[in-house]
Amino acid sequence: MVGREKELRIRFAPGRCELVEEDVDIPSRRVLITGATGLLGRAVFKEFNENNWNTVGCGYRRAQPRFEHINLLDSIAVHDIIHDFQPHVIVHCAAERRPDVVEGQPDAASQLNVAASANLAKEAAGVGAFLIYISTDYVFDGTSPPYKETDVPNPLNLYGKTKLEGEKAVLENNEETAVLRIPVLYGEVERLEESAVTVMFDKVQFSNKSANMDHWQQRFPTNVKDVAAVCRQLAEKRMLDPSIKGTFHWSGNEQMTKYEMACAIADAFNLPSSHLRPITDSPVVGALRPKNAQLDCSKLEMLGIGQRTPFRAGIKESLWPFLVDKRWRQTVFH
Repeated sequence: MVGREKELRIRFAPGRCELVEEDVDIPSRRVLITGATGLLGRAVFKEFNENNWNTVGCGYRRAQPRFEHINLLDSIAVHDIIHDFQPHVIVHCAAERRPDVVEGQPDAASQLNVAASANLAKEAAGVGAFLIYISTDYVFDGTSPPYKETDVPNPLNLYGKTKLEGEKAVLENNEETAVLRIPVLYGEVERLEESAVTVMFDKVQFSNKSANMDHWQQRFPTNVKDVAAVCRQLAEKRMLDPSIKGTFHWSGNEQMTKYEMACAIADAFNLPSSHLRPITDSPVVGALRPKNAQLDCSKLEMLGIGQRTPFRAGIKESLWPFLVDKRWRQTVFH
């Protein structure tokens, strides 16, 4: 369903340009994306925007002209955008998601991951919006995978604790909420450091010196495009069925350590991997990580929701712009 609005457009003609008023189709389903400038948020914005949703994205530090500049800690600004736009769905991607940063800045992380999430849930309830709160596999301790939505969380680090507190806060403030737990993400990054997966690419490419890679923690790298598709499918199912709420899990299904991911990246680009060294000891630096927090995704699968991109295909698409040796581009893509 669409509505119609007037929009001013510039029309170019030989020797002149003129301002004209044109009818444009505006989709009637409205969605607000927080953290729309981040890795996941960009993919979620694109997915909804390309599938007949009137999509508004907001960001803070990296807000661009097409996104609203909103500080989620500013409760008045949050109230105003939600009441002005009246979204049917809000996808809350904004978070401090780097475990080691959370350990160093616990108060700031708690403000964003818990307090801002609680307020957003309250405001969503005020306009009857369905909230999708993005959470993490790090709410589990990784000792007895795979984890169902009903399993008892036991986060090992402060990041997992703040996200679990955020889950509780949104569900307390808005019963019409879905919590979507996801694992480590990758996708079309603006810079390699945006993802714990893509950040390994330089170590893979520069094979003139050996690189130690973790071969202890079991991960399930998940493409942000797939998570975005799940968010949209969940939102669309919810529009038809009000019983869609509560906690859900989504994850890629290829189990890999960082060492195995790095080898797969090398293989995808026909690069050598003999300089990569697997380290099987548990890491001693930084925030504690769960050994294997594999998520059981059968609940969403039984609803007919889901999408999975094979890792090698997804990582090649994500990383080829960062390939240093142009000769390899010829062999990989031609």
